[in-house]
Amino acid sequence: MIQRTPAVPRAIAAKVRPPQRVAPPTELPAVEPVELQDLTAEEARAYNAGIPFVRGPKPAAQPFRFAGDAAALARATDCLAAAGWYEAGDDPAGQRAVVQVVLNRLRHPAFPKTVCGVVFQGAERSTGCQFTFTCDGALARHPSAPAWDRARKVAADALAGKVEKKVGYATHYHTDWVVPYWSSSLDKIAEVHTHLFFRWTGWWGTPPAFRRAVSRDEPVIAALAPVSPAHQLGAALTEAEAATAAAAPLLAGAGAPVPAATPLAGDEDAFAMVLGSDSPERYGDAARAACGERARCKFMGWTDRAQLPGSATMTPQQIAAMSFSYLRNKDAGIERMLWNCKEFPRTGPGLCMRRQAVSQLAPPSGATPAGPEPLDGVRRREGAGVRSPSPSGEGLGWGASSGATPAARPHPQPLP
Repeated sequence: MIQRTPAVPRAIAAKVRPPQRVAPPTELPAVEPVELQDLTAEEARAYNAGIPFVRGPKPAAQPFRFAGDAAALARATDCLAAAGWYEAGDDPAGQRAVVQVVLNRLRHPAFPKTVCGVVFQGAERSTGCQFTFTCDGALARHPSAPAWDRARKVAADALAGKVEKKVGYATHYHTDWVVPYWSSSLDKIAEVHTHLFFRWTGWWGTPPAFRRAVSRDEPVIAALAPVSPAHQLGAALTEAEAATAAAAPLLAGAGAPVPAATPLAGDEDAFAMVLGSDSPERYGDAARAACGERARCKFMGWTDRAQLPGSATMTPQQIAAMSFSYLRNKDAGIERMLWNCKEFPRTGPGLCMRRQAVSQLAPPSGATPAGPEPLDGVRRREGAGVRSPSPSGEGLGWGASSGATPAARPHPQPLP
Protein backbone atom coordinates (compact mmCIF):
# COMPACT_ATOMS: atom_id res chain seq x y z
CA MET A 1 0.00 0.00 0.00
CA ILE A 2 1.38 3.44 -0.96
CA GLN A 3 0.76 6.34 1.35
CA ARG A 4 0.59 9.77 -0.24
CA THR A 5 2.19 12.76 1.45
CA PRO A 6 -0.55 15.02 2.79
CA ALA A 7 -0.87 18.30 0.98
CA VAL A 8 0.38 21.40 2.74
CA PRO A 9 -2.64 23.40 3.94
CA ARG A 10 -3.05 26.44 1.75
CA ALA A 11 -3.25 28.85 4.69
CA ILE A 12 0.09 27.56 6.01
CA ALA A 13 1.77 27.49 2.60
CA ALA A 14 0.83 31.15 2.13
CA LYS A 15 2.99 32.07 5.15
CA VAL A 16 6.13 30.41 3.74
CA ARG A 17 8.61 32.33 1.64
CA PRO A 18 8.94 30.74 -1.82
CA PRO A 19 12.10 28.74 -2.56
CA GLN A 20 15.17 30.43 -4.00
CA ARG A 21 16.56 29.52 -7.40
CA VAL A 22 18.88 26.55 -7.77
CA ALA A 23 22.54 27.62 -7.91
CA PRO A 24 24.30 26.49 -11.13
CA PRO A 25 27.56 24.48 -10.89
CA THR A 26 29.58 27.63 -11.68
CA GLU A 27 28.12 29.54 -8.70
CA LEU A 28 28.76 28.53 -5.11
CA PRO A 29 25.45 28.26 -3.20
CA ALA A 30 24.91 30.68 -0.34
CA VAL A 31 25.02 29.39 3.25
CA GLU A 32 22.04 31.08 4.85
CA PRO A 33 21.75 31.85 8.57
CA VAL A 34 19.29 29.89 10.67
CA GLU A 35 16.16 32.03 10.35
CA LEU A 36 12.73 30.50 10.85
CA GLN A 37 9.46 30.97 9.01
CA ASP A 38 6.76 32.58 11.13
CA LEU A 39 4.85 29.38 11.96
CA THR A 40 3.64 27.77 15.16
CA ALA A 41 4.97 24.32 16.08
CA GLU A 42 1.71 22.71 14.90
CA GLU A 43 1.79 24.62 11.60
CA ALA A 44 5.47 23.70 11.11
CA ARG A 45 4.75 20.00 11.61
CA ALA A 46 1.87 20.17 9.13
CA TYR A 47 4.03 22.00 6.60
CA ASN A 48 6.98 19.61 6.99
CA ALA A 49 4.73 16.56 6.69
CA GLY A 50 3.40 17.93 3.40
CA ILE A 51 6.87 18.21 1.80
CA PRO A 52 7.65 14.94 -0.01
CA PHE A 53 11.03 13.21 0.12
CA VAL A 54 12.96 13.68 -3.10
CA ARG A 55 12.79 10.86 -5.60
CA GLY A 56 15.76 9.29 -7.30
CA PRO A 57 19.18 8.16 -6.04
CA LYS A 58 20.24 8.98 -2.50
CA PRO A 59 23.84 7.72 -2.42
CA ALA A 60 25.71 7.38 0.84
CA ALA A 61 28.67 9.67 1.49
CA GLN A 62 32.19 8.39 0.99
CA PRO A 63 34.15 7.44 4.16
CA PHE A 64 36.14 10.27 5.69
CA ARG A 65 39.48 9.69 7.41
CA PHE A 66 41.12 12.49 9.36
CA ALA A 67 44.72 13.12 8.29
CA GLY A 68 45.98 15.63 10.90
CA ASP A 69 48.30 15.03 13.84
CA ALA A 70 47.21 13.71 17.24
CA ALA A 71 46.55 17.15 18.73
CA ALA A 72 44.43 18.24 15.75
CA LEU A 73 42.57 14.91 15.83
CA ALA A 74 41.72 15.40 19.52
CA ARG A 75 40.33 18.89 18.84
CA ALA A 76 38.35 17.67 15.80
CA THR A 77 36.94 14.75 17.79
CA ASP A 78 35.70 17.00 20.58
CA CYS A 79 34.18 19.55 18.19
CA LEU A 80 32.37 16.73 16.39
CA ALA A 81 31.27 15.15 19.68
CA ALA A 82 29.91 18.51 20.84
CA ALA A 83 27.86 18.87 17.66
CA GLY A 84 26.44 15.38 18.16
CA TRP A 85 25.61 15.73 21.85
CA TYR A 86 24.29 19.30 21.90
CA GLU A 87 22.22 18.83 18.74
CA ALA A 88 20.90 15.29 19.28
CA GLY A 89 21.30 14.67 23.01
CA ASP A 90 22.43 11.29 24.30
CA ASP A 91 21.00 9.51 21.25
CA PRO A 92 23.56 7.53 19.18
CA ALA A 93 21.39 7.40 16.04
CA GLY A 94 20.76 11.14 16.12
CA GLN A 95 24.40 11.86 16.89
CA ARG A 96 25.60 9.75 13.94
CA ALA A 97 23.29 11.66 11.60
CA VAL A 98 24.44 15.07 12.86
CA VAL A 99 28.10 14.06 12.72
CA GLN A 100 27.66 12.92 9.10
CA VAL A 101 26.20 16.31 8.18
CA VAL A 102 29.25 18.03 9.71
CA LEU A 103 31.63 15.87 7.66
CA ASN A 104 29.57 16.42 4.52
CA ARG A 105 29.89 20.16 5.04
CA LEU A 106 33.60 19.79 5.68
CA ARG A 107 34.12 18.38 2.19
CA HIS A 108 31.82 20.88 0.47
CA PRO A 109 33.42 24.12 -0.84
CA ALA A 110 30.63 26.29 0.59
CA PHE A 111 31.78 25.63 4.18
CA PRO A 112 34.98 25.98 6.28
CA LYS A 113 37.85 23.54 5.78
CA THR A 114 38.10 22.25 9.36
CA VAL A 115 35.77 20.22 11.57
CA CYS A 116 35.77 22.85 14.32
CA GLY A 117 35.38 25.60 11.73
CA VAL A 118 32.25 23.93 10.36
CA VAL A 119 30.71 23.32 13.79
CA PHE A 120 31.40 26.82 15.12
CA GLN A 121 30.77 28.73 11.87
CA GLY A 122 29.10 32.03 12.79
CA ALA A 123 29.34 31.35 16.54
CA GLU A 124 30.82 34.80 17.13
CA ARG A 125 27.42 36.31 16.28
CA SER A 126 24.22 36.07 18.32
CA THR A 127 22.43 35.29 15.05
CA GLY A 128 23.90 33.61 12.03
CA CYS A 129 25.53 30.60 13.69
CA GLN A 130 25.04 27.41 11.71
CA PHE A 131 24.60 25.16 14.76
CA THR A 132 22.44 26.98 17.28
CA PHE A 133 24.08 25.45 20.37
CA THR A 134 27.21 27.46 19.61
CA CYS A 135 25.53 30.83 20.09
CA ASP A 136 22.38 30.35 22.19
CA GLY A 137 24.01 29.71 25.58
CA ALA A 138 23.62 25.92 25.46
CA LEU A 139 27.36 25.43 26.00
CA ALA A 140 26.87 26.41 29.63
CA ARG A 141 25.22 23.00 30.06
CA HIS A 142 27.74 20.14 30.17
CA PRO A 143 27.22 16.45 29.37
CA SER A 144 27.87 13.82 32.00
CA ALA A 145 31.20 12.00 31.70
CA PRO A 146 29.61 8.77 30.34
CA ALA A 147 27.48 10.72 27.84
CA TRP A 148 30.50 12.70 26.67
CA ASP A 149 32.50 9.49 26.23
CA ARG A 150 29.70 8.02 24.10
CA ALA A 151 29.54 11.14 21.93
CA ARG A 152 33.33 11.09 21.49
CA LYS A 153 33.12 7.44 20.41
CA VAL A 154 30.59 8.34 17.70
CA ALA A 155 32.82 11.21 16.56
CA ALA A 156 36.00 9.10 16.58
CA ASP A 157 34.33 6.37 14.51
CA ALA A 158 33.21 8.92 11.92
CA LEU A 159 36.69 10.45 11.69
CA ALA A 160 38.06 6.94 11.13
CA GLY A 161 35.79 6.24 8.16
CA LYS A 162 32.41 5.13 9.52
CA VAL A 163 29.50 6.43 7.43
CA GLU A 164 25.89 7.09 8.39
CA LYS A 165 24.36 6.03 5.08
CA LYS A 166 20.79 7.10 5.72
CA VAL A 167 21.47 10.86 5.51
CA GLY A 168 23.51 10.56 2.32
CA TYR A 169 25.04 13.88 1.29
CA ALA A 170 22.80 16.00 3.52
CA THR A 171 24.28 19.36 4.48
CA HIS A 172 21.28 20.73 6.38
CA TYR A 173 18.77 19.50 8.95
CA HIS A 174 16.15 20.83 11.34
CA THR A 175 13.56 19.55 13.80
CA ASP A 176 10.06 18.93 12.52
CA TRP A 177 8.50 21.67 14.68
CA VAL A 178 10.29 24.53 12.87
CA VAL A 179 10.68 25.58 9.24
CA PRO A 180 13.90 27.43 8.36
CA TYR A 181 13.78 29.76 5.36
CA TRP A 182 16.26 27.58 3.47
CA SER A 183 14.28 24.34 3.73
CA SER A 184 11.96 25.16 0.83
CA SER A 185 14.92 25.42 -1.56
CA LEU A 186 16.53 22.07 -0.66
CA ASP A 187 15.79 18.40 -1.32
CA LYS A 188 14.32 16.54 1.64
CA ILE A 189 16.09 13.17 1.76
CA ALA A 190 15.82 11.57 5.23
CA GLU A 191 14.15 11.60 8.64
CA VAL A 192 15.80 10.52 11.90
CA HIS A 193 13.43 10.70 14.85
CA THR A 194 12.21 14.31 14.88
CA HIS A 195 14.98 15.64 12.59
CA LEU A 196 14.61 16.14 8.82
CA PHE A 197 17.70 16.09 6.58
CA PHE A 198 18.23 17.99 3.33
CA ARG A 199 20.77 18.30 0.53
CA TRP A 200 21.23 21.09 -1.99
CA THR A 201 19.14 20.84 -5.12
CA GLY A 202 21.00 20.42 -8.40
CA TRP A 203 24.70 19.76 -8.95
CA TRP A 204 25.76 21.07 -5.52
CA GLY A 205 23.94 18.16 -3.86
CA THR A 206 25.63 15.44 -5.92
CA PRO A 207 28.77 13.44 -4.96
CA PRO A 208 31.17 15.35 -7.29
CA ALA A 209 30.53 18.53 -5.27
CA PHE A 210 31.97 16.92 -2.10
CA ARG A 211 35.61 16.55 -3.15
CA ARG A 212 37.16 19.66 -1.65
CA ALA A 213 40.50 19.11 0.13
CA VAL A 214 40.27 19.84 3.84
CA SER A 215 42.75 21.32 6.31
CA ARG A 216 44.74 19.21 8.78
CA ASP A 217 44.97 22.09 11.28
CA GLU A 218 42.06 22.33 13.69
CA PRO A 219 41.47 25.63 15.51
CA VAL A 220 41.22 25.94 19.28
CA ILE A 221 37.69 26.54 20.55
CA ALA A 222 37.90 28.19 23.97
CA ALA A 223 34.19 27.57 24.61
CA LEU A 224 34.88 23.81 24.68
CA ALA A 225 37.62 24.05 27.31
CA PRO A 226 35.27 23.05 30.21
CA VAL A 227 34.66 19.63 28.62
CA SER A 228 37.70 19.21 26.36
CA PRO A 229 41.29 18.93 27.64
CA ALA A 230 42.43 19.17 24.02
CA HIS A 231 40.95 22.66 23.78
CA GLN A 232 42.18 23.65 27.26
CA LEU A 233 45.81 23.04 26.30
CA GLY A 234 45.24 24.44 22.86
CA ALA A 235 43.87 27.68 24.30
CA ALA A 236 47.01 28.15 26.37
CA LEU A 237 49.21 27.54 23.35
CA THR A 238 47.18 29.97 21.27
CA GLU A 239 47.66 32.65 23.92
CA ALA A 240 51.36 31.86 23.97
CA GLU A 241 51.57 32.32 20.22
CA ALA A 242 49.77 35.66 20.55
CA ALA A 243 52.31 36.71 23.16
CA THR A 244 55.16 35.80 20.83
CA ALA A 245 53.61 37.85 18.04
CA ALA A 246 53.16 40.83 20.36
CA ALA A 247 56.75 40.51 21.54
CA ALA A 248 58.24 40.08 18.06
CA PRO A 249 59.37 43.73 17.72
CA LEU A 250 61.21 43.68 21.04
CA LEU A 251 62.73 40.28 20.27
CA ALA A 252 64.06 41.33 16.88
CA GLY A 253 67.79 41.10 16.69
CA ALA A 254 68.04 38.96 19.81
CA GLY A 255 70.08 36.40 17.88
CA ALA A 256 69.02 32.78 18.33
CA PRO A 257 65.39 31.71 17.80
CA VAL A 258 63.23 32.71 20.74
CA PRO A 259 60.57 30.36 22.19
CA ALA A 260 56.99 31.46 22.75
CA ALA A 261 55.57 32.32 26.13
CA THR A 262 54.72 28.94 27.61
CA PRO A 263 52.40 27.95 30.46
CA LEU A 264 54.31 26.77 33.53
CA ALA A 265 53.55 23.31 34.86
CA GLY A 266 51.93 23.49 38.27
CA ASP A 267 50.21 26.85 37.71
CA GLU A 268 47.81 27.24 34.79
CA ASP A 269 47.85 31.02 35.18
CA ALA A 270 51.65 31.43 35.04
CA PHE A 271 53.69 32.02 31.88
CA ALA A 272 57.42 32.22 31.22
CA MET A 273 59.24 33.65 28.21
CA VAL A 274 62.71 34.50 26.94
CA LEU A 275 62.89 38.23 26.20
CA GLY A 276 65.28 40.28 24.12
CA SER A 277 67.18 43.05 25.85
CA ASP A 278 66.58 45.81 23.28
CA SER A 279 63.14 47.13 24.31
CA PRO A 280 62.38 46.47 27.99
CA GLU A 281 59.67 49.13 27.97
CA ARG A 282 57.60 46.83 25.73
CA TYR A 283 57.73 43.78 27.96
CA GLY A 284 54.30 44.69 29.28
CA ASP A 285 52.80 44.19 25.80
CA ALA A 286 54.10 40.61 25.69
CA ALA A 287 52.81 39.97 29.22
CA ARG A 288 49.29 41.22 28.50
CA ALA A 289 49.15 39.22 25.28
CA ALA A 290 50.19 36.03 27.10
CA CYS A 291 47.68 36.60 29.92
CA GLY A 292 44.80 37.35 27.56
CA GLU A 293 41.54 37.85 29.46
CA ARG A 294 42.53 35.91 32.58
CA ALA A 295 41.41 37.44 35.86
CA ARG A 296 44.57 36.17 37.56
CA CYS A 297 47.89 35.84 35.75
CA LYS A 298 51.64 35.82 36.37
CA PHE A 299 54.11 36.44 33.54
CA MET A 300 57.85 36.16 34.01
CA GLY A 301 60.59 36.91 31.52
CA TRP A 302 64.32 36.19 31.33
CA THR A 303 66.95 37.52 28.96
CA ASP A 304 69.17 34.59 29.95
CA ARG A 305 67.72 31.59 28.15
CA ALA A 306 69.55 29.16 30.45
CA GLN A 307 67.51 30.39 33.44
CA LEU A 308 64.08 29.84 31.88
CA PRO A 309 62.15 27.51 34.24
CA GLY A 310 60.15 24.51 33.16
CA SER A 311 57.60 24.75 35.95
CA ALA A 312 56.17 27.18 38.47
CA THR A 313 58.66 25.83 41.05
CA MET A 314 61.84 27.85 40.47
CA THR A 315 65.32 27.75 41.95
CA PRO A 316 66.73 30.77 43.81
CA GLN A 317 69.12 31.31 40.92
CA GLN A 318 66.26 31.46 38.41
CA ILE A 319 64.36 33.94 40.57
CA ALA A 320 67.45 36.10 40.96
CA ALA A 321 68.05 36.10 37.18
CA MET A 322 64.48 37.12 36.32
CA SER A 323 64.45 40.23 34.11
CA PHE A 324 60.77 41.20 34.21
CA SER A 325 57.58 40.16 35.95
CA TYR A 326 53.92 40.99 35.58
CA LEU A 327 51.14 40.30 38.06
CA ARG A 328 47.39 40.62 37.54
CA ASN A 329 44.62 39.96 40.03
CA LYS A 330 41.43 41.64 38.87
CA ASP A 331 39.51 40.65 42.00
CA ALA A 332 42.05 42.52 44.15
CA GLY A 333 42.44 45.37 41.66
CA ILE A 334 46.13 44.56 41.09
CA GLU A 335 48.10 44.96 37.88
CA ARG A 336 51.84 45.39 38.44
CA MET A 337 54.95 45.33 36.26
CA LEU A 338 58.41 45.01 37.79
CA TRP A 339 61.85 45.11 36.20
CA ASN A 340 65.21 43.81 37.32
CA CYS A 341 66.67 47.27 37.86
CA LYS A 342 70.20 45.96 38.01
CA GLU A 343 69.72 44.87 34.41
CA PHE A 344 67.29 47.60 33.31
CA PRO A 345 67.54 50.70 35.55
CA ARG A 346 64.13 52.31 36.15
CA THR A 347 63.21 55.65 37.64
CA GLY A 348 60.20 56.01 39.87
CA PRO A 349 58.86 54.07 42.86
CA GLY A 350 57.43 50.60 42.60
CA LEU A 351 59.12 49.58 39.34
CA CYS A 352 62.00 47.46 40.60
CA MET A 353 62.05 43.91 41.90
CA ARG A 354 63.44 43.52 45.37
CA ARG A 355 66.81 41.82 44.97
CA GLN A 356 68.45 39.71 47.67
CA ALA A 357 71.61 37.72 47.34
CA VAL A 358 71.41 33.96 46.89
CA SER A 359 73.25 32.25 49.68
CA GLN A 360 76.21 30.10 48.63
CA LEU A 361 77.02 29.04 52.21
CA ALA A 362 76.79 25.44 53.30
CA PRO A 363 74.17 24.81 56.00
CA PRO A 364 75.59 24.78 59.54
CA SER A 365 76.42 21.36 60.92
CA GLY A 366 75.24 22.11 64.42
CA ALA A 367 71.75 22.71 65.67
CA THR A 368 70.39 26.21 65.21
CA PRO A 369 68.39 27.78 68.03
CA ALA A 370 64.77 27.70 67.09
CA GLY A 371 63.93 31.15 68.43
CA PRO A 372 60.35 32.34 68.69
CA GLU A 373 57.66 30.61 66.68
CA PRO A 374 57.20 32.41 63.31
CA LEU A 375 53.86 34.05 62.58
CA ASP A 376 52.02 33.70 59.28
CA GLY A 377 52.39 36.76 57.03
CA VAL A 378 55.20 38.29 59.18
CA ARG A 379 58.92 38.42 58.35
CA ARG A 380 61.63 38.79 60.97
CA ARG A 381 64.87 40.64 60.32
CA GLU A 382 68.06 39.36 61.96
CA GLY A 383 68.81 41.35 65.07
CA ALA A 384 65.74 43.52 64.66
CA GLY A 385 62.15 43.64 65.71
CA VAL A 386 59.13 42.42 63.80
CA ARG A 387 58.47 44.03 60.43
CA SER A 388 54.91 44.40 59.17
CA PRO A 389 53.96 42.73 55.90
CA SER A 390 54.93 44.66 52.78
CA PRO A 391 52.04 46.44 51.08
CA SER A 392 53.59 45.67 47.69
CA GLY A 393 52.01 42.26 47.22
CA GLU A 394 54.42 39.83 48.91
CA GLY A 395 51.50 37.72 50.03
CA LEU A 396 50.97 36.82 46.36
CA GLY A 397 54.62 35.93 45.84
CA TRP A 398 55.62 39.32 44.42
CA GLY A 399 57.49 42.23 45.97
CA ALA A 400 58.63 45.71 44.90
CA SER A 401 60.79 48.52 46.18
CA SER A 402 61.85 51.90 44.90
CA GLY A 403 65.02 50.42 43.46
CA ALA A 404 67.32 50.19 46.46
CA THR A 405 69.18 46.87 46.78
CA PRO A 406 69.49 45.77 50.41
CA ALA A 407 72.67 44.26 51.74
CA ALA A 408 73.18 40.54 51.12
CA ARG A 409 71.88 38.18 53.76
CA PRO A 410 72.70 34.49 53.84
CA HIS A 411 69.29 32.87 54.25
CA PRO A 412 66.34 34.69 52.63
CA GLN A 413 65.74 33.96 48.90
CA PRO A 414 65.35 36.83 46.43
CA LEU A 415 61.81 37.78 45.59
CA PRO A 416 60.77 38.95 42.13
